[in-house]
Amino acid sequence: MPTFLMPTIAALAYLAAGALLLRSTRADGLSLNRTALALVVPALILHGWTHVEDWHALNGPDLHFFAALSLVSLGMAALTTVASLGQRLQALGIVVYPLAAALLLLFHGYGHGRAEDLDWRLMLHAWLALLAYATLAISALLAVMLWFQERALRQRQIHGWLLALPPLTQLETLLFRSLGAGFALLTLALVTGVVFVQDLLSQHLWHKTTLSIASWLVFAWLLYGRWRYGWRGPRAVKLTLIAMALLALAFFGSKYVLEQILHRA
Repeated sequence: MPTFLMPTIAALAYLAAGALLLRSTRADGLSLNRTALALVVPALILHGWTHVEDWHALNGPDLHFFAALSLVSLGMAALTTVASLGQRLQALGIVVYPLAAALLLLFHGYGHGRAEDLDWRLMLHAWLALLAYATLAISALLAVMLWFQERALRQRQIHGWLLALPPLTQLETLLFRSLGAGFALLTLALVTGVVFVQDLLSQHLWHKTTLSIASWLVFAWLLYGRWRYGWRGPRAVKLTLIAMALLALAFFGSKYVLEQILHRA
């Protein structure tokens, strides 16, 4: 298959799956969801293979700004697909699949950089970080959906895409499960970064490390509050979004400034 066709077909499959899931909020969604799944699986494979081909062409991993965004969106799409197998999470796919399509096309059109010179230790750190960002980004989306659902329940106006969400308590449980998994991955990413990355200052990584630790502390505080005091609702949503904003600034904010503005590796 020509290289340019893989991201195009994957993006179209993502968009079609998202459209089918949107339709399922207004119709009998069982058959539509199965069709969406049949579209998403090849989209995930082609999405991943696009990066494999890119790495093969560069003789090494490409983890620059647009490539990293695309890889995180691939992780988000994969996690959404797995979670949707046992949960009613059409609304998550409606957001995540078109986002994955857009970021894949952005990477294909503008994102190819040069190969990173990374040994297995730094590759382990990078993969843990990307998985943590993908998992916690899903948590942030679940937090936003939880906020909309609680607001609609208070106003007694459950309609539209909100009908695609699971019950409130189930959605809240999913939020904290994803937060727990993402926090564990983020902890491992930070530990491997401290152990394996040499000379943070000369590599312009001090601001990334500082913001990542700040995000880790907010996530830790939220999970402790949930365990100790039963925190939920607006407080959980607010702390999740604050922590995710810090994490986004830590990784993608710093990468954008260094690579797109200052043109540094």
